[in-house]
Amino acid sequence: MLESGAVPVGAGLPAKRPAQATINLRSTASLRNVARFHGKDPGACPIMRLTPTLLLTAMLPLFAGCQLMADAPSDPNIGTTRMQGELRAAGGQLLFKPCSENRTFVINDVGATGILQEAANLAEDANDKLFADVRGRLAGTKQANNDGQFEVRRLYRLEPSTRACEDPNFKQLTLRANGHEPDWDIKASGKGMVLNRVGQPPLPLPFLEEEVPGGGLTLSSEANGQHVELWVAPQRCVGSATGAIYHLRAELRIDGKTLQGCGYYGGARDN
Repeated sequence: MLESGAVPVGAGLPAKRPAQATINLRSTASLRNVARFHGKDPGACPIMRLTPTLLLTAMLPLFAGCQLMADAPSDPNIGTTRMQGELRAAGGQLLFKPCSENRTFVINDVGATGILQEAANLAEDANDKLFADVRGRLAGTKQANNDGQFEVRRLYRLEPSTRACEDPNFKQLTLRANGHEPDWDIKASGKGMVLNRVGQPPLPLPFLEEEVPGGGLTLSSEANGQHVELWVAPQRCVGSATGAIYHLRAELRIDGKTLQGCGYYGGARDN
């Protein structure tokens, strides 16, 4: 179950576009007046004058290097895989077993996600098994009691139950969010979103998705006589009902009310 305390989802100013470097070719004229040959110095040699064409030719490698830097990928997810599975402590280590697999990996929190401490806080005793939805990279070699390491770079959710491994809808969802007091739940996919509220039938809605500054999203709909907005922002969110940890804080705006909750990206969204 998901829930959270109220924190408004703010929108910042768009980042300024970096200034572009320019080259003033007229400055090359001054190169023609640099040191010349002086007959008084027998060891001196004439200095070749640089023309604008020659200068541009010499700087071509510099331009190429700048272009390579500009084209360098910045996606932190490159080379990583999102996986779901169960966590358990053993031998002073946190072990991760992917859903429907027999392999076991030692958790290495290279992304400083805090998963080790979060798991210790969430587990009621040393034998508890938790559900983890994480992104990272398999590394290391197989050992006597494990199949290597899982280098965690991002934590999507951590729940005190492993039943989420059996969720048949996870791969179709782009986003899920819900909260309590009152209870509400939204599941979004490529086919639309469905809003569930206590005492009311499920409400299917088409929606418009927009990105907001800071890495957040808004899902909005005006269909069926309802104005519905769901705002999510990347921020650690704790469900008070279960203590589960989620990577998104959510805010549902409907019927003139603002309801708080938590959320996470579904398997159909690769980020």
